[in-house]
Amino acid sequence: MEQKIYWDILSFNRNEIYISATVKGLCYVGSPEEDYDHMVKRFPATVFEKNPEALKPYRQELTEFLEGKLIEFSLPVDVKGTPFQEAIWGALREIPYGETCTYSDIAGKIGKPAAVRAVGTAIGANPVLITVPCHRVIGKNGAITGYRGGIAMKQQLLELEKAYCKS
Repeated sequence: MEQKIYWDILSFNRNEIYISATVKGLCYVGSPEEDYDHMVKRFPATVFEKNPEALKPYRQELTEFLEGKLIEFSLPVDVKGTPFQEAIWGALREIPYGETCTYSDIAGKIGKPAAVRAVGTAIGANPVLITVPCHRVIGKNGAITGYRGGIAMKQQLLELEKAYCKS
C-alpha cells in the first residue's frame, strides 16, 4: 500500500517553502530553493495530495517560529532514517532555542565521538528543516558551515533565535 503525504506551501517573507506531513506528523520542511520535485524525490512510492487544511497547524507553528513568537514546536514529526540518523535527529531536537553546539558535541552526545563526519552527513539528510533544528550546529571554530537551506538561511535562523532568546 502506498503511503499518502499531504503537502502545502508556507509563504513567508516573499519565500515559498514546501512542507508535507503524514497522518503521524510533519515529514518534510524544505528551503526556499527547493521545489515540489525536490520534496517528492525524498519519498518514492508515495501519493502526494495538496491539502492546506491538513498542513494548517504546521504552517501556523512554523510561521510563529519565523516571526519570533514560538520557541518550541509542539506538533509531532514523522521522520524516518537509519538508526544512526534518527539518533542524530533526536539529539538535534535537544539543542535549546538560541544555543548552538558543534558537530563534535553531537557525536559525543550519541556516544560516538569519532563519528564527526558521519554526524555531518546525517545532519545534512535531515528532512525537516527548522523543526529539527540542524541550523543550531556550527563548526568547532564557530564557523557557520553547511546547511541544506543554504548558509544565508542558516545565518538568518541563528540571528532570529538570538534576537528573540529570553536569556
